[in-house]
Amino acid sequence: MATFVVLTRLTPMAVKSPADLKKLERMVNDRIRKDCPQVKWVANYAILGPCDYLDIFDAPDEAMAAKVVMIIRSLGHATTETWTALPWERFERLIAA
Repeated sequence: MATFVVLTRLTPMAVKSPADLKKLERMVNDRIRKDCPQVKWVANYAILGPCDYLDIFDAPDEAMAAKVVMIIRSLGHATTETWTALPWERFERLIAA
């Protein structure tokens, strides 16, 4: 499994109230669980700054990660930025070779 980090920024029309945020969260989570059962969520954070959320998840490959991100974008009325993350121990093995 590979680890992916996603920064999400909601559009102004995505939510009008805190209740809308909860409904949107449920809808996105349900869809990802249904369409991407191999994905394992590692962490979710609400953040302050230019983005609204930071999510970390494991997926079997880039195609599955792209599917997760497309679900977030389509249901969340959001823009995203996605990165691949290597565990430090694995990175150290790569640079030692």
